[in-house]
Amino acid sequence: MTGDRNGESGSGKHQLTVFLSFLWILCPVFCIQSYVSAEEYTFDISEIEKKPYHLGGYAEVKPVLFWLDRKASLHKLRFYNRDEGSKIEEYNAELQLEGSIEKGISRLYIMTNTQYRKSYLGDSQKTIIYEGYLSLKPSVSLKIDLGKKTLKWGKGYAWNPAAFIDKPKDPDDPELSREGFIVASADYIKSFKGPLKTLSFTPVVIPVYEHINDSFGEVNNLNFAVKLYLLLYDTDIDFIFLAGGSKTTRYGMDFSRNITTNFEIHGEFAFINDYKKNYIDRNGNNFRKEYDAKSYLLGIRYLTELDTTYIIEYYHDGTGFTSDKMKDYFEFINKGYDSYVSTGSDALLKTALNVTEGNYGRINPMRNYLYTRISQKEPFDILYFTPSVTAILNIDDRSFSLSPELLYTGITNLELRLKTAFIAGERKSEYGEKQNDCRAELRIRYYF
Repeated sequence: MTGDRNGESGSGKHQLTVFLSFLWILCPVFCIQSYVSAEEYTFDISEIEKKPYHLGGYAEVKPVLFWLDRKASLHKLRFYNRDEGSKIEEYNAELQLEGSIEKGISRLYIMTNTQYRKSYLGDSQKTIIYEGYLSLKPSVSLKIDLGKKTLKWGKGYAWNPAAFIDKPKDPDDPELSREGFIVASADYIKSFKGPLKTLSFTPVVIPVYEHINDSFGEVNNLNFAVKLYLLLYDTDIDFIFLAGGSKTTRYGMDFSRNITTNFEIHGEFAFINDYKKNYIDRNGNNFRKEYDAKSYLLGIRYLTELDTTYIIEYYHDGTGFTSDKMKDYFEFINKGYDSYVSTGSDALLKTALNVTEGNYGRINPMRNYLYTRISQKEPFDILYFTPSVTAILNIDDRSFSLSPELLYTGITNLELRLKTAFIAGERKSEYGEKQNDCRAELRIRYYF
């Protein structure tokens, strides 16, 4: 059995690699061909017709300045063998490109993301294909997708507990693009008269093998997900299911409804069967707990007559750590740091680094959070100017982050954003033990 699976893995890997390479090669070729063909026509009607191709993206630069908290546990963990002073600088550049070409019932789409970073760790650069897939639409009701795709399931703004096959958002900047997974999916849509206006059925196949979606979960498994969407009594409702060997079975649902034109409510619920949590105590002893985890989110979005937008969400993460478990983690880091100072051995700190990755080091590793974002469009009649403030409160330990920002879009295709983030909390709290107290960044993004 093992030999057969490895053979299937190699074959699948080869086919998918060839397929994605085929997309990468043909997309610009078709785009150039379409462009040349378009140049041959001189009729004015061509300027208003939908073009069969699209090319776009953005380029940005983002310098960042961090003010460090030298007494914090995570500062000790990451800087125990180096002294960077009280501030560190970081310079980021990003190029995101996307393109598509349509012909008949088919559409090719690709999005790439290239990031460059210069920090105290040195220079780094990486290019990732965020999405690259082929869509076939044989009828108005049916669409089939094959390739790398971000599905964007869930109704939450900052978090999506029911988005079982999407990578998690960064609640500090939830609108950023994210890398997808290689999947095969279909969408069947049907419209009705009556209380049920629309129904859609979305089955998804997620292969997980070596070098193919290997960050999704355990390898050498074929996983299946389903989403059933209903527009029922003017309420958007999704029922979601995931099964396979890479992750334990999961069930979810979400909803969204406009109470009035300017007031919307939304929510999500997720049930994870036999979730396995790894954690340590203050002495570094490792434990594993298996249980059924329940996560949920409830939120509102409200737009006032003065163009002020409020987004508020409460999020409970059943897979998160309690305050006591986080305190044990921080105390173990401090113990490891004291050992390093007295003996020169960093063995305990390396153990702490290992349990941090993908576990305690998640963006929000604890259980209960409150998210609030307030933005004001063009205050005092200042055109193209939108100030806003975002607060994320850890309800369990009362630590928080507060991020005011200023956004200006008055220059065509150019976006200027100045953002700061202040974090505060007591010792052994989530935000109180972050490596920095404050962050300031300027993002200059040009769209094309």
